[in-house]
Amino acid sequence: MTLCDSNMIHLRSISIRQQQAETGLYPFNLPLIQQFGELSLESPMVVFVGENGSGKSTVLEAVAAAIGLPAVGGHTVDNDPTLVAARELSQVMRLAWNRKTRRGFFLRAEDFFNFARKMNDTRREMDALLQEYDGKEGIGWDIARGAIAGQRDGIVKRYGENLDARSHGESFLELFQSRFVPNGLYLLDEPEAPLSPQRQLALISMMKEMVEEQSSQFIMATHSPILMGFPGAQIVSFDDLPPCAIEYEETEHVRLTRNFLSDREAFLRHL
Repeated sequence: MTLCDSNMIHLRSISIRQQQAETGLYPFNLPLIQQFGELSLESPMVVFVGENGSGKSTVLEAVAAAIGLPAVGGHTVDNDPTLVAARELSQVMRLAWNRKTRRGFFLRAEDFFNFARKMNDTRREMDALLQEYDGKEGIGWDIARGAIAGQRDGIVKRYGENLDARSHGESFLELFQSRFVPNGLYLLDEPEAPLSPQRQLALISMMKEMVEEQSSQFIMATHSPILMGFPGAQIVSFDDLPPCAIEYEETEHVRLTRNFLSDREAFLRHL
C-alpha cells in the first residue's frame, strides 16, 4: 500500500458554495474565501502552508465544524467562542467523501495547554474528594469512593499521573497516542508549537504509522519545515489564490530556513 492510495483518503475535497457566501461580513469578505473554489485532497497527509493571516487556520477550523469532529481542549467546536467565524463558514462549505467519518479529533496547539490544565485540575479535585471521604464508613461512601477512584484511574491510565510533570513535548505526544483511533480523520493546527525538532520527527513517525497501518488521514496547518517534509504529503499554499498544491522545495518556509542556515551572518547583519 502506498501513501497515495485513495483507499486511505476519507475526505476527498473541500469547496465553498459561493452563491451562499456573498456577504460583506467576515470571513466571507476575505479574498481567500471568495476565490477558494474546490480543493482536492490527494494524499492522506495534506499540509496547509502560508503566512499568518493567510486563512489556512480558518479553513481548517471550518472543516472541523462542518464534520463535527471532537476538539481537544477546554471547549467543543460547537461552543468555542473563538470559532464563531469558522462555524459560519462551515455552513457554506461542501465536503466530498470517499468514506465519511467522525472518528478522530481537531486540535490547536494552544488548546493542548488548556486540556492539560483541565486534566490536572480534575485529578486534583478527585484526590481532594478521596481524602475527604477517607475513613467514612457505609455502603454509600464505599460506592462514592469507588466511583471517584475509578474515574481518577481512568484519567491516569490514559493521560499519565501528571501532565505538568513532564515536558510539554512529551505530554503532547502522549496525548496524541492516547487519542488516536484507526480510520480516523485528524485536523491539526500548528502542532509544532510545543515540540522540539526531535519531537517533531517523533510526531512524523507516529502519524506515518497511523496512515500506513491504521488508514488514518491528516490535514495539518504548520509553519514547520520539518513537519512539511512528511513523506508523500500534499502541500497546499494559502499564499496563492485559490490555494494550490506546491512542492516542498517551493515553500517559503523551506527556502528561507535553508538560506538562513547557509549564510546566517548575512541575514543577521541587516537586522
